[in-house]
Amino acid sequence: MQHTISILVANEAGELSRIVGLFSARGFNIETICVGKTLEPAWSRCTIVTHGDDRTIEQIIKQCARLARVREVKAVTKLPHIEREMALIDVSVKAGDGRQEVMNLVQIFRAKVVDISHEKMILELSGHWQKVDTFIEMLKPFQINEVTRTGCVAINRLSPFDQKAEAAG
Repeated sequence: MQHTISILVANEAGELSRIVGLFSARGFNIETICVGKTLEPAWSRCTIVTHGDDRTIEQIIKQCARLARVREVKAVTKLPHIEREMALIDVSVKAGDGRQEVMNLVQIFRAKVVDISHEKMILELSGHWQKVDTFIEMLKPFQINEVTRTGCVAINRLSPFDQKAEAAG
């Protein structure tokens, strides 16, 4: 099962390496990792997506919490939450019917065209990873030259919420 873990860690050189090393040393795979500063410049939030059963995830959380300069570790997926990923996709598509089909997909998925030439388009999409995967899959009939993805960022919801609305976002 896929799990998202949020780690509040000191914003210092080598801290990310220590967290990744903990995963590696114990044979845990990291599917995505995303790190960014928080409102407090001394701290960064590291969001990691990994796979494992509940027992494995509890073990990861306990071991991360024991690391020096880690202030907080939590399993975001245990509670209602919002997940987002962003992708930039370079697609070869000339003016005409093909370009119109891509523009229709852009509209349906609420993506953006962020760069365009006579031969190519660069598209931006953010949403749940499944939405990003589906968008990329729908673009496969066209020539996809490059895909760059951010990895997951996540935050717990402010109050319990019907998660069906999350899937639409």
